Amino acid sequence: MYPRIFDTHIHFPHDWENPGADPTPLVERLFERLAECNIQKGAILSGGRWGPGHAECLRLLRPYENVAVPVAVVDPEVTGRKEVWRLYEMGYRGLKMIGVKRPYDCPDYFPMYEAAEALGMPIVLHMGVIGGWIDYARTHPRRDPEAARRFRRMQEWPNMRRDVSATRMHPFHLDTIANNFPALKLIGAHLGGTGNYDAAASVARWRPNVFFDLSGGETIERHAVERKLIGGEIAVEKLTFGSDCDADEIRTHVDRFVKIFDDLGLSADEQDRIWYVNAAEIFGLQPPALAEE
Repeated sequence: MYPRIFDTHIHFPHDWENPGADPTPLVERLFERLAECNIQKGAILSGGRWGPGHAECLRLLRPYENVAVPVAVVDPEVTGRKEVWRLYEMGYRGLKMIGVKRPYDCPDYFPMYEAAEALGMPIVLHMGVIGGWIDYARTHPRRDPEAARRFRRMQEWPNMRRDVSATRMHPFHLDTIANNFPALKLIGAHLGGTGNYDAAASVARWRPNVFFDLSGGETIERHAVERKLIGGEIAVEKLTFGSDCDADEIRTHVDRFVKIFDDLGLSADEQDRIWYVNAAEIFGLQPPALAEE
């Protein structure tokens, strides 16, 4: 039996090989897989540059509204106060940012943050380098047929040029945002991103409204254990579970963290905080629990 889980990093399913296909079967499969892992709530990152638009995503999520917490993928270059309010009125309860043209703490983005703060809409922000088709630290097309297949497919992609930089998506940018918008809840993805763990831990240590999710795969999971990030450098109250993977991989991802948390000797309360409670508090589903004086 799995613990109750609130997954704060689920991408709306998208068929990259056949982008025009009806996404309904993929949505159905996603929620079947979530149920199998006892994921009772999930922040579904929806809309944006790929897949169905914001309105269509909400329509497809409607049958699963007891589980789905809609989070709108937005571009801060074109998203201001009015657009955030419109998304909220549509039914979105959070925002997601990635691949920004300027650093997250650019003052021109502040009107968007101000609106999100006023509406109680947490923001999930990608941190660090954006992953690609092949993890060259783990494999290489020279020796791995599957990596070679992906490499050839990548070469066929119409335009691989993109204006993206990890320097614009750094944990220290969250410090700027948190200081200017102290009621705005921020979830930095992937423990801050490979190479950014010290910065993430530093911001999480001193900013009450900054949290980090544990998504990112086995490399980040290994770093989280070896570098004593979970419950050590970053308190358990500052972490959320995030899958950020294909629907059929979610169970494996959950299973790995079940073992990690047990191996670390986390108490039942500490595990429940990471699995569910922290996210429930961030998204306003339950009030924050404070110690009695």
